[in-house]
Amino acid sequence: MLVDGAPLLESAQVSSLIASLNPARFVNGISKFALRACTGQLHAGQVEAEVTAQIRKLQSAGILVSHLDSHKHTHMFPQVFRPLLRAAKACGVGAIRNPFDVVRISLAAGRPALWKRYGEVKLLRNLASKFRQATKEAGVITPDGTLGITVTGALDEQLFRLIIEKLPGGTWEFVCHPGYHDAELDGVHTRLRESRERELQVLKSPETSDLLARSGIELISYRDLG
Repeated sequence: MLVDGAPLLESAQVSSLIASLNPARFVNGISKFALRACTGQLHAGQVEAEVTAQIRKLQSAGILVSHLDSHKHTHMFPQVFRPLLRAAKACGVGAIRNPFDVVRISLAAGRPALWKRYGEVKLLRNLASKFRQATKEAGVITPDGTLGITVTGALDEQLFRLIIEKLPGGTWEFVCHPGYHDAELDGVHTRLRESRERELQVLKSPETSDLLARSGIELISYRDLG
C-alpha cells in the first residue's frame, strides 16, 4: 500500500509519499498519487524502502508472500514498479501482479458509468510494455495481464460472461472485490459497498462454475504460477 493508508516507516523516510497536510498518512487518492508519479515527485529509494518494510513485516509474522500487488494498482507507474521489483527480489518474492487490463470497448458499450474507467484503462495501457520488460529483466514472474479493472464496482453476470467468453489465451488474473456490506465496511473509505455482495453472488453462482468449465479455464493461485 502506497496510497490511502499509513506508512510503516517514519514520515521523514517517505516524504515523497505522504500527504501534504497529514504527514502521518500516505497521499489520499490515486489521482494525487498519479500526479506525483508522472511529474517525477516520487523518490524511488523511498518507494523501495517502504515496500521492503511492508513485505518484511508480513514475512516476520510467518506469512509466505506469494506475490506483490498494490492498492489501487499504484505499481502501474514506472516510478513505482521499478523500485517495487527491486524490493521483491531483495525479499525473495518471485511474482507480481500485472496491473494492465484488457482493453475491450464491448464492456463499456451501453454503460455510460464505465466510459471514464474505460478511457483511463486504455490510456494507462501504454505503460504495459515497459512493465513487462522490467519484470523480465528482474526475473520476476507476472501473468499476461488482468481482467475486471474496467468493470470495478459494476460487475454482474452479463459483464462476467463477456469477459470470460472473450478471454485471450494465456494466464490472466481476475481482479474482483467480493465480500459483505456490513457495519465494519461502512467505516472504511471506499466506493465499493453493495457491489461486493453482488460480485460474491456472481462468482459463487452455478452458472459461473458451468461457464468456466465449458470454457476450459483452469483456476490457479500465484503459488502455481511458476
